[in-house]
Amino acid sequence: MQISFHQFILTGVAALLVGLAWTDGQTVSVSASPLRRRQDSNATCQKTGVAILPWLTWLSPHYSGAGTAGITAAQALVNSSVTDFLIVEYLGHIGGRVTHTTFGAKADGTPYIIELGANWVGDIAVSPDGPENPIWTLAQKYNLTNTYSNYSAIETFNENGAADFTYLLDDFEDAYSVFEQDAGYILSENLQDRSARSGLSLAGWKPGRNMEAQATEWWEFDWEYSSSPDESSHEFTVVNYNTTFYQYSDENNFVLDERGFNTFIQGEASTFLTTDDPRLLLNTIVTNISYSDTGVIVYNEDGSCISADYAICTFSLGVLQNNVVTFEPELPAWKQEGIETFSMGTYTKIFMQFPPDQVFWNTSTQFFLYADPIERGYFPVFQSLDGPGFLPGSGILFVTVVSSQSYRVENQDDETTKQQVLAVLRDMYGPTNVPMPTAFLYTRWSLEPWAYGSYSNWPPGTTLEMHQNLRANVGRLFFAGEATSTEYYGFLHGAWFEGRSVGERIAGCLKGNGSGECEEGVYYEVLRGTTNQSQFDERNGWEVTSFQTYGL
Repeated sequence: MQISFHQFILTGVAALLVGLAWTDGQTVSVSASPLRRRQDSNATCQKTGVAILPWLTWLSPHYSGAGTAGITAAQALVNSSVTDFLIVEYLGHIGGRVTHTTFGAKADGTPYIIELGANWVGDIAVSPDGPENPIWTLAQKYNLTNTYSNYSAIETFNENGAADFTYLLDDFEDAYSVFEQDAGYILSENLQDRSARSGLSLAGWKPGRNMEAQATEWWEFDWEYSSSPDESSHEFTVVNYNTTFYQYSDENNFVLDERGFNTFIQGEASTFLTTDDPRLLLNTIVTNISYSDTGVIVYNEDGSCISADYAICTFSLGVLQNNVVTFEPELPAWKQEGIETFSMGTYTKIFMQFPPDQVFWNTSTQFFLYADPIERGYFPVFQSLDGPGFLPGSGILFVTVVSSQSYRVENQDDETTKQQVLAVLRDMYGPTNVPMPTAFLYTRWSLEPWAYGSYSNWPPGTTLEMHQNLRANVGRLFFAGEATSTEYYGFLHGAWFEGRSVGERIAGCLKGNGSGECEEGVYYEVLRGTTNQSQFDERNGWEVTSFQTYGL
């Protein structure tokens, strides 16, 4: 089972793409012109058809999102011959949290490129008869350098050093098979959802205070969803897993491209944006959105504003939950409940470079799983980049934490975190075998005001209808991103599908083609405790069955 894992206008449609990106590698040359600054409250707003507002969204440990939904929405508009739109970007580059930076040094003194957000392109071994993940298609189109992640290449450790508890991986897999079948019964028979913890326990997986079993569970579950089984839905965890890994495949490749993973986003943008394209507004921060049934006005921090017939909000769920952008009027109660009920996870990668001649781990092994004797998820999974197919001779190792452990390390200084990680490594390999790193870096996604987390997760007991309230438009204000994807939440392809869907829907509205594509979206003011099987349909974002077999 292991896989790892704002502004608008008023002429036609205003698509607001507000995405953030940290980029210092090479990118496709796409720049933008600034909005005219509004000098007073009576100033005229810049006008457009569609305003696309993507705010940085990271998506799954192996996938990523901000920038993706917005760019895909804009592309869908162009494909429908709608070119009157604006894309609003928080930072100076498009690409969202599919973002990279320089790190450490090679033998010649030049730096390596590492991915701060998404790092894997997944679902690569597609059945000849099955569909292909669109992100894998784009990775091939732009020839992204990537290497197969072999999850069987794993060594296990506890506080006393090497300790073989890999047999527990098989035990978890056995329980997961039952867990998976039970989720099918919950969905097909309209039974009450429960936490993944309850489902796993009923399936016979009971880690208790066995910390090696807890580490195994973290490897199998938390690493994929950035959340524990206690925080996750039984039913929709399996839906999410099946629609990706059984529809496509369960293989993932680690992206190591010197241009950065976001090359494919930049490349797709360059197919419809030109150099200095006035429709791309970089370094523009949205603060307020006024919406109605006739249009949308977006106000920016610099005093400028945009008036649009329609707007597409691709803010991260974390941004929406933290009221970074205000709405006038306030979003209706059903919408606010949908936003607050879903959850935003945090996934933190901590990178270290050690002297290449003092590498202390087995470089032919990709993963190293650590079971802390006290705390679950305490620096549990280390991954080597100093090995065949990756960055041999680099001396680079990174460790991942999620959820509460992410909050802890992101709220403390680098030195404290470094010493804690080194203490774990010295427990694993011996106190005299681990030197000081020559470079050290990690992100703080939960503290960034344009992100407030990495990617979304489906909480226990949250119905399909509740999630549809998160997806649904409010008047001419639409929402898209990985979090609004019913089946692919947390994944980059979830953002891709949602961006395309909303873009096509708005294009239908603008063109007035009578196809019904501009019908009011479905939402639910009254919510029930379970979802009738008849509700699993396209109106509620249910595009494919979760009973998949292609990728098996």
